[in-house]
Amino acid sequence: MASIVNSFAISGVEAYLVDVEVKTICGQPMISIVGLGDTAVKEARERVEAAINDGKYVFPQKKVVINLAPSNLKKSGSHFDLSIAIGLLMETGQLLLNKTERFGIIGELSLNARLRACSGILPMVIAARESGVNNIIVPRDNLAEALLVKGVNVFGFDYLMDVVNFLAGKKEYVHEQTIANHEPVAEHYGLDFKDVQGQDGLIEYIVVAAAGGHNLLMIGSPGCGKSMIAKRIPTILPSMTEEESLEVTKIYSVAGILREKAGLILNRPYRAPHHNASTNSLIGGGNDATPGEISLAHNGVLFLDEIAEFSKKTLESLRQPMEDLKVTISRVKYTNTYPASFMLVAAMNPCSCGYYGNDRCKCTDYEVLKYRQKISGPIMDRMDIQKYVRPVNFMDLSNNFTGTSSQELRERVEFARKIQQQRFENISGINCNAQMGNILIKEHCHLEDEGQKLLMLAYERYNYSARAYHKYLKVARTFADLDGSHKIRKKDVALALMARDLEKDGSVMTVL
Repeated sequence: MASIVNSFAISGVEAYLVDVEVKTICGQPMISIVGLGDTAVKEARERVEAAINDGKYVFPQKKVVINLAPSNLKKSGSHFDLSIAIGLLMETGQLLLNKTERFGIIGELSLNARLRACSGILPMVIAARESGVNNIIVPRDNLAEALLVKGVNVFGFDYLMDVVNFLAGKKEYVHEQTIANHEPVAEHYGLDFKDVQGQDGLIEYIVVAAAGGHNLLMIGSPGCGKSMIAKRIPTILPSMTEEESLEVTKIYSVAGILREKAGLILNRPYRAPHHNASTNSLIGGGNDATPGEISLAHNGVLFLDEIAEFSKKTLESLRQPMEDLKVTISRVKYTNTYPASFMLVAAMNPCSCGYYGNDRCKCTDYEVLKYRQKISGPIMDRMDIQKYVRPVNFMDLSNNFTGTSSQELRERVEFARKIQQQRFENISGINCNAQMGNILIKEHCHLEDEGQKLLMLAYERYNYSARAYHKYLKVARTFADLDGSHKIRKKDVALALMARDLEKDGSVMTVL
């Protein structure tokens, strides 16, 4: 009978139970690993053999067959090493289990039998709990991450010999009294909106964008404060719910960068890739279909500075994730789906030289048009708020006046977001106004008669698309939430209509 050890595999941001079946049969000494494992899985043969020999155990001089079941699902990663080694020692009688409990075993082995940290520990431990495996063995470097999951017993070890002695009952496990990195991670940005001067009108729309999760485009000349404002947006974003924190932490765990955070992520992510980023790095991809920047920005902010400098192909790839709030990455070996519900914040210059409307600008109308057409109509249509950022005048810069602090702005955002959480508490996957679909818009975006007339006049004059019409309703809903109003008033509609300074006038985009 084959020896069976429980381990886990990753699919997207979720994990599932894998039975590592080990069987020795007569034949030429070798290890054969089956079950649709990738190169990292198949290379476990050399790592396991070296680790077993280094641990003073005897590697069997027989043919060893290892099956990763279910065998019809593709598997990747080096975290099967430890479970394979334990199964092999059980199969050859070198490990007699003294534990009656069911264990899940995760870990990569070095050639000297040391356990190395792995990616995706958090979703694997969650899958273990859901599968009824309540005891998990992990590398000690992954212990803090695994302890984030409640309801399971987690054991961290440094070497293969320590795991064998524990399972054989030769050595009791000493639980860590304190885990330095077990506390949730709360970042301190060191930035504040009170440093921003002369942009009070724009900041009001920044608050609306943060409160409703709306996409935002800022266009203005160099030095007017676009990047400065964008970097401060995380300081006013509302706190994540427990469910949102867990989603974000799972993505970072699968991406292999959670160890940099070392705990449950509490602050909403803020990602700012450079404009030379490839489509795969932004959307996700590679040989293993790993998550990209839009998934790492899930429940947070994706900031694209100088958005017009990104390649057109890369920008167009954002269209579907912005609508579906998820992205599916298909490769020859893997097809993974990752959540991608992010608030897109973008900044750009009005023309190639950056000084359109100023005497310093020497761009022709054709050059201005060509530059702005780098942002396609469908992408522009998905930007809920489009504001022109005016240069700050001398008096605003020279006085000692400080703007509204991030703490005050965040209190307003939190107030509006609590209203939205109550509104969508029974709807899975909807956390803010920007995520509303057509059915929810009809249910929650009730306009007063005067507001309805105003929106109708604007719709007829500018010939908005259906998407733009719905986005105006969502922004107006957020303005009403900031004032605690149940209905959308005329002034909310007026403010929402002013959220787009950039409109199409024939084929030329003009600044109103």
